[in-house]
Amino acid sequence: MSQPAGKPHFDLSGGNLALDFINTVSNRPTAEPIERLTDYDHLVFFGLESNLYPMRNVDRLYIRSGQAPGVGKNALQKAIQFREALFAIFTAVVEHRAVPGNALTQLSLMLQEAMAHGRLVHDGRRFAWEWTDMNTYLESALWPIARAAADLLLSDELEHVRMCASDNCAWLFVDRTKNQRRRWCDMKTCGNRVKARRHYQRVKGK
Repeated sequence: MSQPAGKPHFDLSGGNLALDFINTVSNRPTAEPIERLTDYDHLVFFGLESNLYPMRNVDRLYIRSGQAPGVGKNALQKAIQFREALFAIFTAVVEHRAVPGNALTQLSLMLQEAMAHGRLVHDGRRFAWEWTDMNTYLESALWPIARAAADLLLSDELEHVRMCASDNCAWLFVDRTKNQRRRWCDMKTCGNRVKARRHYQRVKGK
């Protein structure tokens, strides 16, 4: 399998596929946000790291996007627009604001598209949801993401969705800690960075 040039590193610590997808932008509140989905191949690689695709699908998608780069570019633009709609929805929930109607409409339309490519299957022991045509449609990664977003919005876990407390981050995550006091997307990154800055300010003020 070929790897996209400049392979990105996706942090999948959001606790939900849709939140992980939203978090493909780093430093979002700053003047220089870092976009992780810089080309279509990176969208496919996010799908691979998130276990959305079986390995055999990845090269097929890379080949199809290489044969029709305009279609791949459109799929990427569609993905980014959808990601920003999800960000608008979940940040409104976290901040107890009204959810933007246009963002919710985008999610509803994506769900309709996704459901046309899903089916229930039974393996003799349990039922499961299966996606079809994942190696045919270049935007197919968005289908399970839309399903994950809807599942989270309809679940009791919605009240546990948080935004990282760092002023420079704005990543979202589901707080599953026992005391419900998780503040950082990752203590090793944002948590330590904020603690170090506060320590520096205290020492400087002495």
